[in-house]
Amino acid sequence: MTGIDIVVMAAYFTVVLAIGAYFTRQQKDASDYFLGGHSLPWWVVMLSIVATETSALTVISIPGVGARGDLTFLQLPLGYLIGRIGVAVWLLPGYFRGEQETAYARLEVRFGTATRKAASAIFMCIRALGDSVRVFATAIPLHIVTNLSIFWCVLIVAVATLAYTWAGGIKAVIWVDAMQMALYVVAGFAAILIAADLAGGFGTTFASALENGKLRIIDWQFSFSQTYTFVGGVLGGAMLSAASHGTDHLIVQRLLTTKTLSDSRKALVGSGILVIVQFAIFLLVGTFLWAAGADDGSMAGDEIFASFVVNHLPVGLSGLVIAGIFAAAMSTVSSSLNSLASAATHDFYAPLSGRRDAQHLLRVGRWATLGWAVILVGGALSFGSPDQPVVELALSITSITYGGLLGVFILGGINQRARQPDAILSITVATVSMLIIVFAKPGPFANLAWPWYVPLGTAIAVGTGFISATLRSGEAKS
Repeated sequence: MTGIDIVVMAAYFTVVLAIGAYFTRQQKDASDYFLGGHSLPWWVVMLSIVATETSALTVISIPGVGARGDLTFLQLPLGYLIGRIGVAVWLLPGYFRGEQETAYARLEVRFGTATRKAASAIFMCIRALGDSVRVFATAIPLHIVTNLSIFWCVLIVAVATLAYTWAGGIKAVIWVDAMQMALYVVAGFAAILIAADLAGGFGTTFASALENGKLRIIDWQFSFSQTYTFVGGVLGGAMLSAASHGTDHLIVQRLLTTKTLSDSRKALVGSGILVIVQFAIFLLVGTFLWAAGADDGSMAGDEIFASFVVNHLPVGLSGLVIAGIFAAAMSTVSSSLNSLASAATHDFYAPLSGRRDAQHLLRVGRWATLGWAVILVGGALSFGSPDQPVVELALSITSITYGGLLGVFILGGINQRARQPDAILSITVATVSMLIIVFAKPGPFANLAWPWYVPLGTAIAVGTGFISATLRSGEAKS
Protein backbone atom coordinates (compact mmCIF):
# COMPACT_ATOMS: atom_id res chain seq x y z
CA MET A 1 0.00 0.00 0.00
CA THR A 2 1.39 3.39 -1.02
CA GLY A 3 1.57 6.65 0.86
CA ILE A 4 -1.34 8.00 -1.19
CA ASP A 5 -3.53 5.09 -0.10
CA ILE A 6 -2.64 5.74 3.52
CA VAL A 7 -3.50 9.44 3.10
CA VAL A 8 -6.90 8.50 1.63
CA MET A 9 -7.62 6.19 4.55
CA ALA A 10 -6.43 8.77 7.08
CA ALA A 11 -8.69 11.40 5.51
CA TYR A 12 -11.65 9.06 5.84
CA PHE A 13 -10.98 8.36 9.52
CA THR A 14 -10.56 12.09 10.15
CA VAL A 15 -14.01 12.81 8.68
CA VAL A 16 -15.57 10.06 10.80
CA LEU A 17 -14.05 11.40 14.01
CA ALA A 18 -15.10 14.94 13.08
CA ILE A 19 -18.72 13.79 12.72
CA GLY A 20 -18.54 12.19 16.16
CA ALA A 21 -17.10 15.38 17.64
CA TYR A 22 -19.85 17.48 16.01
CA PHE A 23 -22.66 15.43 17.53
CA THR A 24 -21.01 15.35 20.97
CA ARG A 25 -22.41 18.81 21.68
CA GLN A 26 -25.95 17.59 20.93
CA GLN A 27 -25.99 14.85 23.58
CA LYS A 28 -27.99 16.42 26.42
CA ASP A 29 -29.44 13.25 27.95
CA ALA A 30 -29.95 9.51 27.44
CA SER A 31 -32.81 10.07 24.96
CA ASP A 32 -30.48 12.04 22.68
CA TYR A 33 -27.66 9.54 23.11
CA PHE A 34 -29.69 6.38 22.44
CA LEU A 35 -32.71 7.57 20.38
CA GLY A 36 -31.56 10.81 18.77
CA GLY A 37 -34.49 12.68 20.29
CA HIS A 38 -36.79 10.90 17.79
CA SER A 39 -35.78 13.46 15.17
CA LEU A 40 -33.85 11.67 12.44
CA PRO A 41 -35.05 11.66 8.77
CA TRP A 42 -36.41 8.31 7.56
CA TRP A 43 -34.07 8.09 4.57
CA VAL A 44 -30.89 8.35 6.65
CA VAL A 45 -32.29 5.75 9.06
CA MET A 46 -32.97 3.51 6.05
CA LEU A 47 -29.35 3.79 4.93
CA SER A 48 -28.17 3.15 8.48
CA ILE A 49 -30.27 -0.02 8.73
CA VAL A 50 -28.75 -1.43 5.55
CA ALA A 51 -25.21 -0.46 6.58
CA THR A 52 -25.72 -1.96 10.04
CA GLU A 53 -27.16 -5.31 9.03
CA THR A 54 -24.77 -6.01 6.16
CA SER A 55 -21.50 -4.68 7.59
CA ALA A 56 -18.04 -5.85 6.57
CA LEU A 57 -19.40 -9.36 6.15
CA THR A 58 -21.10 -8.24 2.93
CA VAL A 59 -18.04 -6.47 1.57
CA ILE A 60 -15.57 -9.18 2.55
CA SER A 61 -17.49 -12.43 2.44
CA ILE A 62 -20.26 -12.07 -0.16
CA PRO A 63 -17.81 -11.57 -3.07
CA GLY A 64 -16.25 -14.88 -2.03
CA VAL A 65 -19.68 -16.53 -2.12
CA GLY A 66 -20.25 -15.12 -5.62
CA ALA A 67 -16.76 -16.07 -6.84
CA ARG A 68 -17.05 -19.71 -5.77
CA GLY A 69 -20.78 -20.16 -6.29
CA ASP A 70 -23.63 -18.38 -8.06
CA LEU A 71 -26.30 -15.79 -7.24
CA THR A 72 -28.67 -18.08 -5.29
CA PHE A 73 -27.80 -16.18 -2.10
CA LEU A 74 -30.23 -13.52 -3.42
CA GLN A 75 -33.15 -15.79 -2.49
CA LEU A 76 -32.41 -14.90 1.13
CA PRO A 77 -32.80 -11.07 0.80
CA LEU A 78 -36.02 -11.66 -1.17
CA GLY A 79 -37.29 -13.17 2.07
CA TYR A 80 -35.82 -10.22 3.99
CA LEU A 81 -38.20 -7.87 2.19
CA ILE A 82 -41.23 -10.03 3.01
CA GLY A 83 -40.25 -10.18 6.67
CA ARG A 84 -39.83 -6.41 6.85
CA ILE A 85 -43.28 -5.83 5.41
CA GLY A 86 -44.71 -8.08 8.11
CA VAL A 87 -42.88 -6.16 10.84
CA ALA A 88 -44.04 -2.82 9.42
CA VAL A 89 -47.67 -3.97 9.49
CA TRP A 90 -47.89 -5.91 12.76
CA LEU A 91 -45.00 -5.06 15.10
CA LEU A 92 -44.01 -1.45 14.48
CA PRO A 93 -47.28 0.15 15.68
CA GLY A 94 -46.73 -1.32 19.15
CA TYR A 95 -43.31 0.31 19.43
CA PHE A 96 -44.79 3.76 18.89
CA ARG A 97 -47.32 3.49 21.72
CA GLY A 98 -45.84 5.37 24.66
CA GLU A 99 -42.16 5.79 25.46
CA GLN A 100 -40.14 2.64 24.83
CA GLU A 101 -36.37 2.88 25.19
CA THR A 102 -35.62 -0.67 23.97
CA ALA A 103 -37.31 -3.41 21.95
CA TYR A 104 -37.83 -5.44 25.11
CA ALA A 105 -39.83 -2.79 26.95
CA ARG A 106 -42.76 -4.04 24.87
CA LEU A 107 -42.40 -7.51 26.36
CA GLU A 108 -42.53 -5.97 29.83
CA VAL A 109 -45.92 -4.43 29.01
CA ARG A 110 -47.29 -7.78 27.81
CA PHE A 111 -45.63 -10.24 30.20
CA GLY A 112 -43.67 -8.47 32.95
CA THR A 113 -40.25 -7.20 34.01
CA ALA A 114 -38.57 -10.61 34.21
CA THR A 115 -39.45 -11.35 30.58
CA ARG A 116 -37.96 -8.05 29.47
CA LYS A 117 -34.72 -8.76 31.32
CA ALA A 118 -34.50 -12.33 30.02
CA ALA A 119 -34.97 -11.23 26.40
CA SER A 120 -32.55 -8.34 26.79
CA ALA A 121 -29.89 -10.55 28.40
CA ILE A 122 -30.14 -13.08 25.58
CA PHE A 123 -29.91 -10.27 23.02
CA MET A 124 -26.76 -8.86 24.63
CA CYS A 125 -24.98 -12.22 24.88
CA ILE A 126 -25.60 -13.36 21.30
CA ARG A 127 -25.20 -9.87 19.81
CA ALA A 128 -21.78 -9.58 21.45
CA LEU A 129 -20.78 -13.01 20.15
CA GLY A 130 -22.04 -12.38 16.61
CA ASP A 131 -20.45 -8.95 16.37
CA SER A 132 -17.16 -10.30 17.65
CA VAL A 133 -17.12 -12.30 14.40
CA ARG A 134 -17.67 -9.06 12.49
CA VAL A 135 -14.75 -7.35 14.23
CA PHE A 136 -12.59 -10.37 13.42
CA ALA A 137 -13.71 -10.24 9.78
CA THR A 138 -12.61 -6.63 9.50
CA ALA A 139 -9.15 -7.51 10.75
CA ILE A 140 -8.64 -9.78 7.72
CA PRO A 141 -8.18 -7.05 5.05
CA LEU A 142 -6.28 -4.81 7.47
CA HIS A 143 -3.92 -7.72 8.19
CA ILE A 144 -3.43 -8.34 4.45
CA VAL A 145 -2.75 -4.67 3.74
CA THR A 146 -0.49 -3.80 6.67
CA ASN A 147 0.96 -7.20 7.72
CA LEU A 148 0.15 -6.23 11.30
CA SER A 149 -0.93 -9.03 13.61
CA ILE A 150 -4.64 -9.81 14.02
CA PHE A 151 -4.41 -8.46 17.59
CA TRP A 152 -3.38 -4.99 16.46
CA CYS A 153 -5.81 -5.00 13.54
CA VAL A 154 -8.74 -5.79 15.85
CA LEU A 155 -7.61 -3.11 18.30
CA ILE A 156 -7.31 -0.41 15.61
CA VAL A 157 -10.82 -1.05 14.29
CA ALA A 158 -12.35 -1.15 17.77
CA VAL A 159 -10.66 2.02 19.04
CA ALA A 160 -11.52 4.03 15.91
CA THR A 161 -15.16 2.95 16.11
CA LEU A 162 -15.41 3.53 19.85
CA ALA A 163 -14.16 7.10 19.49
CA TYR A 164 -17.10 8.49 17.51
CA THR A 165 -19.69 6.16 19.04
CA TRP A 166 -18.79 7.11 22.61
CA ALA A 167 -18.82 10.81 21.80
CA GLY A 168 -21.68 11.31 19.37
CA GLY A 169 -24.24 8.66 20.33
CA ILE A 170 -26.85 7.28 17.95
CA LYS A 171 -26.95 10.44 15.79
CA ALA A 172 -23.26 10.12 14.98
CA VAL A 173 -23.67 6.39 14.41
CA ILE A 174 -26.56 6.78 11.96
CA TRP A 175 -25.12 9.67 9.95
CA VAL A 176 -21.72 7.96 9.71
CA ASP A 177 -23.52 4.76 8.68
CA ALA A 178 -25.12 6.59 5.75
CA MET A 179 -21.75 7.94 4.63
CA GLN A 180 -20.11 4.56 5.08
CA MET A 181 -22.70 2.76 3.00
CA ALA A 182 -22.19 5.16 0.11
CA LEU A 183 -18.43 4.62 0.37
CA TYR A 184 -18.43 0.82 0.29
CA VAL A 185 -21.01 0.66 -2.53
CA VAL A 186 -18.70 2.90 -4.57
CA ALA A 187 -15.89 0.50 -3.65
CA GLY A 188 -17.95 -2.39 -5.03
CA PHE A 189 -18.59 -0.66 -8.35
CA ALA A 190 -14.90 0.26 -8.62
CA ALA A 191 -13.90 -3.38 -8.17
CA ILE A 192 -16.40 -4.47 -10.86
CA LEU A 193 -14.99 -1.96 -13.36
CA ILE A 194 -11.37 -2.99 -12.79
CA ALA A 195 -12.20 -6.72 -12.81
CA ALA A 196 -14.26 -6.34 -16.00
CA ASP A 197 -11.29 -4.74 -17.73
CA LEU A 198 -9.01 -7.60 -16.65
CA ALA A 199 -11.58 -10.19 -17.76
CA GLY A 200 -11.98 -8.72 -21.27
CA GLY A 201 -15.06 -6.56 -20.81
CA PHE A 202 -18.61 -6.82 -19.52
CA GLY A 203 -19.90 -8.81 -22.48
CA THR A 204 -17.20 -11.45 -22.18
CA THR A 205 -17.66 -11.69 -18.42
CA PHE A 206 -21.42 -12.15 -18.53
CA ALA A 207 -21.21 -14.67 -21.39
CA SER A 208 -18.65 -16.74 -19.51
CA ALA A 209 -20.59 -16.49 -16.24
CA LEU A 210 -23.82 -17.55 -17.93
CA GLU A 211 -22.14 -20.49 -19.63
CA ASN A 212 -20.74 -21.70 -16.29
CA GLY A 213 -23.98 -21.31 -14.35
CA LYS A 214 -22.65 -18.39 -12.26
CA LEU A 215 -25.75 -16.22 -12.87
CA ARG A 216 -28.34 -18.65 -11.49
CA ILE A 217 -30.60 -16.93 -8.93
CA ILE A 218 -33.39 -19.43 -8.15
CA ASP A 219 -32.88 -22.99 -6.90
CA TRP A 220 -36.32 -24.66 -6.89
CA GLN A 221 -35.33 -27.87 -5.10
CA PHE A 222 -36.76 -28.40 -1.61
CA SER A 223 -34.00 -29.29 0.83
CA PHE A 224 -33.24 -28.85 4.51
CA SER A 225 -29.51 -29.32 3.93
CA GLN A 226 -28.91 -27.19 0.82
CA THR A 227 -28.03 -23.70 2.04
CA TYR A 228 -29.66 -21.51 -0.62
CA THR A 229 -32.94 -22.77 -2.05
CA PHE A 230 -36.10 -20.84 -2.89
CA VAL A 231 -38.29 -22.17 -0.08
CA GLY A 232 -35.52 -22.19 2.52
CA GLY A 233 -34.17 -18.81 1.45
CA VAL A 234 -37.50 -16.99 1.27
CA LEU A 235 -39.02 -18.57 4.39
CA GLY A 236 -35.80 -18.47 6.39
CA GLY A 237 -34.96 -14.98 5.15
CA ALA A 238 -38.45 -13.67 5.97
CA MET A 239 -38.38 -15.02 9.52
CA LEU A 240 -34.76 -13.98 10.06
CA SER A 241 -35.64 -10.45 8.95
CA ALA A 242 -38.83 -10.41 11.05
CA ALA A 243 -36.78 -11.40 14.10
CA SER A 244 -33.81 -9.10 13.46
CA HIS A 245 -35.88 -6.08 12.46
CA GLY A 246 -38.81 -6.65 14.77
CA THR A 247 -37.26 -7.98 17.99
CA ASP A 248 -33.52 -7.21 17.88
CA HIS A 249 -32.77 -3.91 19.61
CA LEU A 250 -29.89 -3.26 17.20
CA ILE A 251 -32.43 -2.46 14.46
CA VAL A 252 -35.49 -1.50 16.54
CA GLN A 253 -33.42 1.25 18.16
CA ARG A 254 -32.91 2.83 14.74
CA LEU A 255 -36.59 2.63 13.91
CA LEU A 256 -37.40 4.43 17.16
CA THR A 257 -35.19 7.38 16.19
CA THR A 258 -37.61 8.44 13.43
CA LYS A 259 -40.27 11.09 13.99
CA THR A 260 -43.40 9.03 13.25
CA LEU A 261 -44.66 5.49 12.65
CA SER A 262 -45.04 6.34 8.95
CA ASP A 263 -41.39 7.40 8.71
CA SER A 264 -40.32 4.24 10.51
CA ARG A 265 -42.25 2.08 8.06
CA LYS A 266 -40.71 3.85 5.06
CA ALA A 267 -37.23 3.36 6.48
CA LEU A 268 -37.86 -0.34 7.18
CA VAL A 269 -39.47 -1.38 3.89
CA GLY A 270 -37.11 0.84 1.88
CA SER A 271 -34.14 -0.89 3.51
CA GLY A 272 -35.54 -4.24 2.34
CA ILE A 273 -35.47 -3.10 -1.28
CA LEU A 274 -32.06 -1.51 -0.91
CA VAL A 275 -30.48 -4.56 0.72
CA ILE A 276 -31.44 -6.75 -2.27
CA VAL A 277 -29.64 -4.30 -4.56
CA GLN A 278 -26.62 -4.21 -2.29
CA PHE A 279 -26.27 -8.00 -2.07
CA ALA A 280 -26.62 -8.21 -5.85
CA ILE A 281 -23.76 -5.72 -6.29
CA PHE A 282 -21.33 -7.63 -4.08
CA LEU A 283 -22.31 -11.03 -5.48
CA LEU A 284 -21.53 -9.62 -8.92
CA VAL A 285 -18.22 -8.35 -7.57
CA GLY A 286 -17.45 -12.00 -6.85
CA THR A 287 -18.59 -13.06 -10.31
CA PHE A 288 -16.31 -10.51 -11.95
CA LEU A 289 -13.39 -11.48 -9.69
CA TRP A 290 -13.90 -15.10 -10.79
CA ALA A 291 -13.88 -14.02 -14.44
CA ALA A 292 -10.71 -12.00 -13.90
CA GLY A 293 -8.94 -15.02 -12.36
CA ALA A 294 -8.56 -13.32 -8.96
CA ASP A 295 -9.36 -16.58 -7.12
CA ASP A 296 -6.37 -18.90 -7.43
CA GLY A 297 -7.91 -21.45 -5.07
CA SER A 298 -5.16 -21.14 -2.49
CA MET A 299 -6.83 -18.56 -0.24
CA ALA A 300 -9.94 -18.53 1.92
CA GLY A 301 -13.07 -17.22 0.20
CA ASP A 302 -13.16 -14.28 2.59
CA GLU A 303 -9.71 -13.15 1.40
CA ILE A 304 -10.44 -13.02 -2.35
CA PHE A 305 -11.81 -9.47 -2.50
CA ALA A 306 -9.25 -7.97 -0.11
CA SER A 307 -6.37 -9.58 -2.02
CA PHE A 308 -7.74 -8.26 -5.33
CA VAL A 309 -7.95 -4.74 -3.89
CA VAL A 310 -4.34 -4.82 -2.73
CA ASN A 311 -2.90 -6.40 -5.89
CA HIS A 312 -4.94 -4.96 -8.76
CA LEU A 313 -6.52 -1.61 -7.91
CA PRO A 314 -4.64 1.59 -8.81
CA VAL A 315 -2.98 3.82 -6.24
CA GLY A 316 -5.48 5.87 -4.26
CA LEU A 317 -8.45 3.75 -5.31
CA SER A 318 -7.18 0.77 -3.31
CA GLY A 319 -6.97 3.03 -0.25
CA LEU A 320 -10.54 4.17 -0.87
CA VAL A 321 -11.79 0.59 -1.18
CA ILE A 322 -10.01 -0.55 1.98
CA ALA A 323 -11.53 2.47 3.72
CA GLY A 324 -14.88 1.25 2.38
CA ILE A 325 -14.32 -2.15 3.96
CA PHE A 326 -13.49 -0.48 7.26
CA ALA A 327 -16.57 1.69 6.82
CA ALA A 328 -18.77 -1.37 6.51
CA ALA A 329 -17.29 -2.91 9.62
CA MET A 330 -17.41 0.24 11.69
CA SER A 331 -21.08 0.80 10.79
CA THR A 332 -22.11 -2.47 12.42
CA VAL A 333 -19.69 -2.32 15.34
CA SER A 334 -20.75 1.23 16.23
CA SER A 335 -24.40 0.25 16.01
CA SER A 336 -23.78 -2.78 18.18
CA LEU A 337 -21.93 -0.78 20.82
CA ASN A 338 -24.72 1.79 21.08
CA SER A 339 -27.55 -0.77 21.17
CA LEU A 340 -25.76 -2.99 23.70
CA ALA A 341 -25.12 0.03 25.91
CA SER A 342 -28.76 1.08 25.54
CA ALA A 343 -30.06 -2.35 26.59
CA ALA A 344 -27.66 -2.55 29.53
CA THR A 345 -28.57 0.95 30.70
CA HIS A 346 -32.36 0.87 30.29
CA ASP A 347 -33.16 -2.82 30.79
CA PHE A 348 -30.82 -3.48 33.72
CA TYR A 349 -29.07 -0.48 35.28
CA ALA A 350 -32.06 1.86 35.52
CA PRO A 351 -34.48 -0.71 37.04
CA LEU A 352 -31.88 -2.09 39.46
CA SER A 353 -30.52 1.28 40.61
CA GLY A 354 -33.80 3.17 40.54
CA ARG A 355 -31.99 6.04 38.80
CA ARG A 356 -34.12 7.47 35.98
CA ASP A 357 -32.44 10.85 35.59
CA ALA A 358 -31.75 11.22 31.86
CA GLN A 359 -28.43 13.04 32.27
CA HIS A 360 -27.16 10.44 34.73
CA LEU A 361 -28.17 7.65 32.33
CA LEU A 362 -26.23 9.45 29.58
CA ARG A 363 -23.04 9.10 31.64
CA VAL A 364 -23.81 5.48 32.45
CA GLY A 365 -24.51 4.78 28.78
CA ARG A 366 -21.13 6.10 27.71
CA TRP A 367 -19.30 3.92 30.24
CA ALA A 368 -21.39 0.95 29.10
CA THR A 369 -20.31 1.68 25.52
CA LEU A 370 -16.67 1.47 26.59
CA GLY A 371 -17.29 -1.77 28.48
CA TRP A 372 -18.94 -3.45 25.51
CA ALA A 373 -16.05 -2.36 23.25
CA VAL A 374 -13.66 -4.27 25.50
CA ILE A 375 -15.92 -7.34 25.34
CA LEU A 376 -16.14 -7.26 21.53
CA VAL A 377 -12.36 -7.00 21.21
CA GLY A 378 -11.92 -9.99 23.53
CA GLY A 379 -14.49 -11.98 21.56
CA ALA A 380 -12.89 -11.12 18.21
CA LEU A 381 -9.46 -12.23 19.40
CA SER A 382 -10.89 -15.61 20.43
CA PHE A 383 -11.81 -16.54 16.84
CA GLY A 384 -9.58 -18.43 14.49
CA SER A 385 -10.02 -18.42 10.73
CA PRO A 386 -13.34 -20.25 10.18
CA ASP A 387 -13.86 -22.87 7.48
CA GLN A 388 -17.21 -21.40 6.41
CA PRO A 389 -17.61 -17.81 5.12
CA VAL A 390 -17.78 -15.37 8.05
CA VAL A 391 -21.10 -14.03 6.81
CA GLU A 392 -22.64 -17.48 7.32
CA LEU A 393 -20.92 -17.92 10.69
CA ALA A 394 -22.24 -14.59 12.01
CA LEU A 395 -25.78 -15.21 10.73
CA SER A 396 -25.74 -18.71 12.23
CA ILE A 397 -24.78 -17.34 15.64
CA THR A 398 -27.42 -14.60 15.67
CA SER A 399 -30.03 -17.09 14.45
CA ILE A 400 -29.64 -19.02 17.71
CA THR A 401 -31.76 -16.52 19.61
CA TYR A 402 -33.78 -14.90 16.84
CA GLY A 403 -36.25 -17.79 16.76
CA GLY A 404 -36.84 -17.57 20.51
CA LEU A 405 -37.23 -13.80 20.47
CA LEU A 406 -39.61 -13.84 17.50
CA GLY A 407 -41.50 -16.75 19.01
CA VAL A 408 -42.19 -14.98 22.31
CA PHE A 409 -43.45 -11.88 20.46
CA ILE A 410 -45.77 -14.09 18.39
CA LEU A 411 -46.87 -15.98 21.50
CA GLY A 412 -47.88 -12.75 23.21
CA GLY A 413 -49.96 -11.72 20.23
CA ILE A 414 -51.85 -14.94 19.48
CA ASN A 415 -52.25 -16.61 22.88
CA GLN A 416 -54.00 -14.44 25.45
CA ARG A 417 -53.63 -17.14 28.13
CA ALA A 418 -49.83 -16.95 27.97
CA ARG A 419 -48.23 -15.28 30.99
CA GLN A 420 -44.71 -14.43 32.12
CA PRO A 421 -43.70 -17.99 33.17
CA ASP A 422 -44.79 -19.27 29.76
CA ALA A 423 -42.85 -16.55 27.94
CA ILE A 424 -39.63 -17.12 29.90
CA LEU A 425 -39.90 -20.89 29.47
CA SER A 426 -40.51 -20.58 25.72
CA ILE A 427 -37.55 -18.32 25.03
CA THR A 428 -35.28 -20.39 27.30
CA VAL A 429 -36.21 -23.74 25.74
CA ALA A 430 -35.89 -22.32 22.22
CA THR A 431 -32.47 -20.76 22.89
CA VAL A 432 -31.03 -23.85 24.59
CA SER A 433 -32.42 -26.09 21.85
CA MET A 434 -30.88 -23.94 19.11
CA LEU A 435 -27.52 -23.81 20.89
CA ILE A 436 -27.48 -27.61 20.83
CA ILE A 437 -28.68 -27.81 17.21
CA VAL A 438 -26.23 -25.19 15.89
CA PHE A 439 -23.10 -26.29 17.72
CA ALA A 440 -23.62 -30.00 18.51
CA LYS A 441 -25.64 -30.79 15.33
CA PRO A 442 -27.29 -33.91 16.76
CA GLY A 443 -28.86 -36.68 14.63
CA PRO A 444 -31.47 -35.32 12.19
CA PHE A 445 -30.08 -31.78 12.51
CA ALA A 446 -26.53 -32.66 11.49
CA ASN A 447 -26.92 -31.20 8.00
CA LEU A 448 -29.60 -28.59 8.64
CA ALA A 449 -28.84 -25.47 6.58
CA TRP A 450 -28.60 -22.28 8.64
CA PRO A 451 -31.54 -20.43 6.92
CA TRP A 452 -33.82 -22.96 8.68
CA TYR A 453 -32.54 -22.04 12.17
CA VAL A 454 -34.94 -19.15 12.79
CA PRO A 455 -38.09 -20.97 11.57
CA LEU A 456 -37.17 -23.95 13.77
CA GLY A 457 -36.40 -21.79 16.82
CA THR A 458 -39.64 -19.87 16.36
CA ALA A 459 -41.67 -23.08 16.17
CA ILE A 460 -40.01 -24.41 19.33
CA ALA A 461 -40.69 -21.16 21.22
CA VAL A 462 -44.34 -20.86 20.16
CA GLY A 463 -45.00 -24.56 20.75
CA THR A 464 -43.39 -24.49 24.18
CA GLY A 465 -45.35 -21.39 25.17
CA PHE A 466 -48.66 -22.89 24.04
CA ILE A 467 -48.06 -26.15 25.93
CA SER A 468 -46.97 -24.31 29.06
CA ALA A 469 -49.93 -21.94 28.98
CA THR A 470 -52.38 -24.82 28.40
CA LEU A 471 -50.97 -26.93 31.24
CA ARG A 472 -50.85 -24.00 33.64
CA SER A 473 -54.44 -23.00 32.79
CA GLY A 474 -55.56 -26.58 33.32
CA GLU A 475 -53.89 -26.71 36.72
CA ALA A 476 -55.51 -23.42 37.70
CA LYS A 477 -59.00 -24.72 36.79
CA SER A 478 -58.55 -27.97 38.69
